[in-house]
Amino acid sequence: MPETNREWVITQYSGIDGLQLREYTPKNAGPGEVRLKVEAFALNWGDMDLMQGRYSFNFSELPARVGCEAVGIVDQIGDGVTGIAIGERHCTLPYFYDMNGASGDTVIRDPRYLTKAPDGMDAVEAGSIWMQFMTAYYPIAELAKAGPGVNILVTAATSTAGRAALEIGSMLGATMIGTSRYDHNRDYLMEGGASHVYIGNGEGLAETVREATGGVGVHAVFDSVGAGMIAHYSQALAKDAQIFFYGTLDEKLPELPMMYLYQANATFKPYSLFNYIEDAAWKKKGLDFVYGALASGKIRPTVDRVFPMEQFREAWEYLRAPRQNHGKVMIRV
Repeated sequence: MPETNREWVITQYSGIDGLQLREYTPKNAGPGEVRLKVEAFALNWGDMDLMQGRYSFNFSELPARVGCEAVGIVDQIGDGVTGIAIGERHCTLPYFYDMNGASGDTVIRDPRYLTKAPDGMDAVEAGSIWMQFMTAYYPIAELAKAGPGVNILVTAATSTAGRAALEIGSMLGATMIGTSRYDHNRDYLMEGGASHVYIGNGEGLAETVREATGGVGVHAVFDSVGAGMIAHYSQALAKDAQIFFYGTLDEKLPELPMMYLYQANATFKPYSLFNYIEDAAWKKKGLDFVYGALASGKIRPTVDRVFPMEQFREAWEYLRAPRQNHGKVMIRV
């Protein structure tokens, strides 16, 4: 009997309600393609935006498979592919995958969007690192130039990308300020590299930032919240500050506080990791940094909980609820 293969797809743009687990017949790797036998895949907020039809892209058609981050064993290699061998463990790199999501038993990728799993990690750990650390690397290390004398604010810092930003910025010597709505997250953020922690929904944030930075303000903001925070932290921007806006956890696009941006000569930059993954030179910089930092122990994967394939919906419900624990939520296939 042939093995049954399963995949999660969305049938309509209604979030979790649109998800359906179905059987499928795997395609073969074509020329210039690699197929992985998936071992695990990750949940990411960008996938939820896609599932709700409010991402910067939509799927070409429905039903469509979701998921941009997976790890698996190479089981087919198409003509023309070099440098990858059958039996190796590889991870997918985040980019807009359209009809080729990772939430199934197999996934086919252009080898440009694969990278070898780091040594010494199991499949779940290896599949958990690329979205969070690569998302944070470019704005924190490359664009904000994190280092001594640089002050960086990270909103919703308990998110996986937020925590990665704290780790990377702290590792490079920057003063890192993290925000959370809940006081029980304070120790988690401090352990992750925050020099200062703000607890709340925005009220008093500017005063906290000015106090933490000796009145200088923040040179960069890594913001995933949306409308709910920018009016508050924009009052404490340093001269020539950069705002890297990469998500809308409150589901509302921000109204730019232009007067504060004028006064600070600040730049508001909508930021997507995909633009850097798709550029070969930028991609190499990010990969080199993450591999090196993992090998030296300066950063490490943090997995909160692993669900079985059948419980994809339950995993999303868990991710959406306020959590006492933090880290990636993964599906083991």
